[in-house]
Amino acid sequence: MVRAIRGLWRWRHNPLRRGTDLAEAWVALTALLLILCVTPVAGTLVARAADGALQKSVREQRHTRFEVAATVVREVERSPLEASPDLASGRDTRSRVLADWTGPDGSEHHTPVMTTLKSPHHGDHFTIWTDPHGDLAARPLDSATATTHAVLAGIGTALAVGGLIEAVRRLIVWRMVRRRYARLDQAWLRAGPDWGRTGTGS
Repeated sequence: MVRAIRGLWRWRHNPLRRGTDLAEAWVALTALLLILCVTPVAGTLVARAADGALQKSVREQRHTRFEVAATVVREVERSPLEASPDLASGRDTRSRVLADWTGPDGSEHHTPVMTTLKSPHHGDHFTIWTDPHGDLAARPLDSATATTHAVLAGIGTALAVGGLIEAVRRLIVWRMVRRRYARLDQAWLRAGPDWGRTGTGS
């Protein structure tokens, strides 16, 4: 693309310039301008929209997720399908325990949960996240994480749009080259019968 754009200036008054050379350069220049102008706009619009939606979700989760204290009743034995502690990664230090807790609405719960306590014992306390009814819920999304996701969405969109523009440019140039070769083949076919003839063209 860059080479064709540089050639745009060189081919302005070049007697060897083919029409397709200039056309390819203009296609490349148009694609470059679109990439420089459209991709940032598309990325920004998507990032803003995603950030707005995610920040709304953050606000909603702050009102519907509650951090409550749970008490260990006993450790629950691992299922044979679960990874062995010796085979688990260094990050996977969670234990499965039977725990009691009181939900925000005053309801009592007695359920197996995962905890990050290294050696849970009866009576140990840890925190969990629940919904208003005391049922287990995922940790609420924080504002900084939401913004990070929105920025990544914007960058991904910009890259996707840029890739699409470049793909369209390549397709257009490919079709132009195909037509050029087709015309060359036709010219060779027309010139072929006269090869080797004395005085051809005189």
